[in-house]
Amino acid sequence: MHTVILHMTALIACGVFWRLIRPGGLDADITRNVLTSLVYYLLLPALVIQVLWKAPLGLSSFGIAAGAAAGVLASILLSTLICRTCQHDGRVTGAVVLAASFPNATYMGLPVLESLYGEVGRSIAIQYDLFACTPLLLTVGILIARIYGQSDNQESVWRSMLKVPPLWAALFGVLINFSGIDMPAGLDQGLEMLAAGVIPLMLFSLGLSLRWDTIKISRLPTVIPIVMLQLAVAPLIVWGVAHGVGLDGVVLTATVMEAAMPSMVIGIVLCDRYGLDTGLYAAAVTLTTLLSLFTLPAWAGLLS
Repeated sequence: MHTVILHMTALIACGVFWRLIRPGGLDADITRNVLTSLVYYLLLPALVIQVLWKAPLGLSSFGIAAGAAAGVLASILLSTLICRTCQHDGRVTGAVVLAASFPNATYMGLPVLESLYGEVGRSIAIQYDLFACTPLLLTVGILIARIYGQSDNQESVWRSMLKVPPLWAALFGVLINFSGIDMPAGLDQGLEMLAAGVIPLMLFSLGLSLRWDTIKISRLPTVIPIVMLQLAVAPLIVWGVAHGVGLDGVVLTATVMEAAMPSMVIGIVLCDRYGLDTGLYAAAVTLTTLLSLFTLPAWAGLLS
């Protein structure tokens, strides 16, 4: 696990270093948008199709999705109660709830699980995200952003879901999987070539997204509950639910590890779009990502 974290840290650090020195005068945010768009619209769908076409889908898939959904929904409830107790305003509350509830299941979870568990881990990471986290983000998550935000953006939930290529790729992969059609060798090789770029570009883009200037002492009382929920409480909840629905072994371990990931990066886009506190959200992403480099090995040790 420590070797995996070291390799990940090196790639993330490359992104952080890029943001500092701006090679060729390229802005870090522009570079990140280009790279994440490439991954989001081409490379990740190729990976999703390749994995879900060949994955052994069944009751374990239901358990993974149930655990993921329980972790997200419980974190939404707990973070909302914390914000009401602390009497945060709407912009802060929306950012806190999103940051505390949705883990970085793909951009960080996929590299971690694939490094630890190979193809099985890769399949679990994709199922965790696309069978539960992303659908909840595009429905409940957007609803939360609308309620607490200060934006006139009223795009329908269904229209938002239609714009997510990995979801379409997941649907296609699952349908072909259940049809029993074998993947042609040539297509498998082509998809593998595209999929090979996903993990390094994801980790590099994650480094580009980290904004150290957003971490301020005044924000720590608000960010600390996010850290606790995202890195400690949610994994415990997912552990209990996933074990309760029958998951065990590597599948249970990998599912809990997914729940222990830091706050998702894409939430920054939602904060911008719906008028939430983007600076606070960016601080939560940066701090949870940094701390996860220490908490993930602890979870791996606890679950082994």
